[in-house]
Formats: sequence, C-alpha cells, structure tokens
Amino acid sequence: MQSKEKEPGPYNFHPLLHACHLVEERLRTELSPLGVRPRQARLLDALNELESASQVDLARMFDISPASMSTMTGRLIKAGLINREPDEHELRSNRLSLTDKGRDQLTSIYQAWSKMDELLVEALGVEKSETLAANALELRNALGGRAPYSEDVESM
Repeated sequence: MQSKEKEPGPYNFHPLLHACHLVEERLRTELSPLGVRPRQARLLDALNELESASQVDLARMFDISPASMSTMTGRLIKAGLINREPDEHELRSNRLSLTDKGRDQLTSIYQAWSKMDELLVEALGVEKSETLAANALELRNALGGRAPYSEDVESM
C-alpha cells in the first residue's frame, strides 16, 4: 500500500482546532444539564444585552444563515427560553426576547462560562490564559468576527 505524502509545513492550526474542540466539548458538558448548547447560550446572552432583536438581525450578528438561526431560535422558543412577538414597527417581522425562564437560565450559563475560565487558568496559568484570550480576540477580529451585540454590527 502506497502512503500519500503531505505537503511540508507545520500545520499550526491543528493544535488550535483540536484545543477549540476539546474546550467546546467541556462547555457542552457543563451546559448539558440546562438543555442549552454553547451557541444557544451565546444567543441568550446577546438577547439579554439587546433586550430584543429580529431573527434576521441575530443571524447577521452571529454570521450564520437565517435558516440556521431559525432552527436555533425555534428550539429556544420550544424550551420556553425566548419569546417571538410581532414587531410593532415592521409588520412582516418578529422580535425575539428572553422569557423570565431564559433570564433565569443566564445565571447558570454564566457559572458554566466561569468554570471554563477556571479550566483555562488551571491548564495554563493566569498569565498564559490571559495571553490566550488576548490572542484569540485578536484572531477573531482579524478574521472579521465581532461580539454579536457590538456597535460595529450593521444597523438593525
């Protein structure tokens, strides 16, 4: 059997990709008792900051397709964590907002996020975990990412 040769190179992204996967799996485990997935938790946090938003605006903020956002919000509505109400200014649109149950869930989500920060500090130490966070933020921004509810998101 003939083996395929790889192009030479360090493939720096492989350890990063693997580490991101492992961190996300740990977060998924932490959020599992809440019935919330990592991206859903970020959406609940964004709605907490925004108070309400349209599904289209949320899809743009999270840089995902409207269909993917529809699936995610549908699950959160079914779970009783967000509401969908007609937009009083745009009759063909709906506004999404947190329910009381969704707001209550945020406390547990923030605790899970804190545990993830503690995991990083435990694994790397304070200085390296802070450097990692700064480098991750720089990488996110360089790749065109942003916080979902940041001011640089196109007008809603």
